[in-house]
Amino acid sequence: MNARNYKNLEIKDNPHKVDVRQLYNDPSAQIVHMKLMPGERLKPHKTPVNVAFYILEGKPTIHVGDESIAWERDFLVESPANLVHYISNETNEPARILVIKAPRPDQQTKVL
Repeated sequence: MNARNYKNLEIKDNPHKVDVRQLYNDPSAQIVHMKLMPGERLKPHKTPVNVAFYILEGKPTIHVGDESIAWERDFLVESPANLVHYISNETNEPARILVIKAPRPDQQTKVL
């Protein structure tokens, strides 16, 4: 059995300059823990695989295509492959999100 706590993992370098820690990395899927402080946001980008965002804490705004909705804890939001998406935290509280990519991308995400 393998187990890990995101608090013990290193912050991964990323083009968005936010707290991202890789929890799982297998050809079948990739899972990262993301923390966005108030006012932080990702750059709009396209991912070559389907992505799901599971809200752990806070009320981040998920932007997918032309839709932008602030979601509460315990919601899962999907973004199809190759559709522009990003996350922003427009609140005064931190937001924590699990980002699930399936399968693990074999091409780079395209930051716009």
